Amino acid sequence: MDYTAPTNDQIAELARKTADHFPAPFNEHARAVAICVDDWPEDDEEDDPYTLTGLYVGVPLTQKGFAESVDDTVWLFRRPIIDEWAERGDVTFAELVAHVTTHEFAHHFGWTDDQIATIDRWWE
Repeated sequence: MDYTAPTNDQIAELARKTADHFPAPFNEHARAVAICVDDWPEDDEEDDPYTLTGLYVGVPLTQKGFAESVDDTVWLFRRPIIDEWAERGDVTFAELVAHVTTHEFAHHFGWTDDQIATIDRWWE
C-alpha cells in the first residue's frame, strides 16, 4: 500500500478531470479557467487556513461583459483538503477533490444550488 500524500500536480490532475466531465457547455468554458494547487491559502484569505479547501478568483460568467477578458483561476489547497479527507473518513480523496473543484467552478458559472446538485451528488 502506498502511504505517500498526493502531490499538488496529482490534485490538479484530479481537478482537471472533474472539470472536463462537466456537461456541455460548462466543460468547454471550464477549459478556459486555470486550475492551481498550493499547499496553503495566502495568509490574508482565511483566519484558519485549514477551513479553506478551495477558492475561485475571477469574474463569474454571469457578470462578465461581452469583451471582458479576465484570468479566472480555481485554487485548491492541498493541506486543508488532505486534512478534511482524513477527518471525514467516508469519501475517497478523488471524491473530495471533485467536490471542492465543482464548488469552486460553481462560483465561476454562477450556478444555483439545483444546478450544482445535478453535477455534484455530495449531499445524497
